[in-house]
Amino acid sequence: MSVHLGAILTAMVTPFDERGRVDEAAAVRLMHHLADHGSDGLVVCGTTGEASTLSDEEQLRVIGLAASEMRGRCRVVAGVGSNDTRHAVFLTERATHLRPDALLSVNPYYNRPSRRGIIRHYEEVCRATDLPILLYNIPQRTASNLDNDLLAELAQLDNIVGVKQANPANLAKIDGLQIYAGNDDMLPDVLELGEPGGVCVASHLFGEEMHRIVDEPDRRREIDESLSDAYRDLAIAPLASSIKAALNMLGVEVGLPRLPYVELDEHESVVIRTMLERHGLLQTAHSG
Repeated sequence: MSVHLGAILTAMVTPFDERGRVDEAAAVRLMHHLADHGSDGLVVCGTTGEASTLSDEEQLRVIGLAASEMRGRCRVVAGVGSNDTRHAVFLTERATHLRPDALLSVNPYYNRPSRRGIIRHYEEVCRATDLPILLYNIPQRTASNLDNDLLAELAQLDNIVGVKQANPANLAKIDGLQIYAGNDDMLPDVLELGEPGGVCVASHLFGEEMHRIVDEPDRRREIDESLSDAYRDLAIAPLASSIKAALNMLGVEVGLPRLPYVELDEHESVVIRTMLERHGLLQTAHSG
């Protein structure tokens, strides 16, 4: 199974209204905004999308909205991971009916299954869909690493086509898998392996610039370096919190995060606002 999801896939935040409910109108506006500003695709209901605090009904509703609104505009990858195989299968089956372009399935977190358990988990997930599946290797969140030998074995399963690789130590070509950068600062290295691109977060704000990292290989490192301070400053808080704060400052209303994420404090807000001003996205308070 071959799949072309594009180069810059934005791991989209999920907008909430003032009562903490999913704001569907704001979500649709954000989808179009991102598609207009450098995103080839959207990853919805991932970590930055606060999937861990969405009900199944909310999660599937956001996936359905993205699949219908973005069809023909940009690719949609739906997060359907769980550390309960039955739950992962349920979300995979239900999301498949909504027809996104692909699914993102993180390896089971917290319970740390054995290698055989991980393989059995993905065998069940693969049986539940005919859509392409991206694995997600992020050991700092799952407490277990999908090493490259295991990734190569999982690549033999039907439907598994790629991996969102968030472990720089694992970065290497793997037969049968497309590699997507799982951290923004890994994008140039992934591209220089000849791989398609990345699942990015700063692309909420710098989508066109990040696409230039793809499109202008001779200036790739220079452009990436020009964004390094943004990557650093956005990491001052969980990315769902810092990206939401930045978007709200820019007039793209996405509301506040859900607990256990919290809105930025005064110091963190100043760091984000100053970064936006430095990059010319927001006028300084004393200008005109």
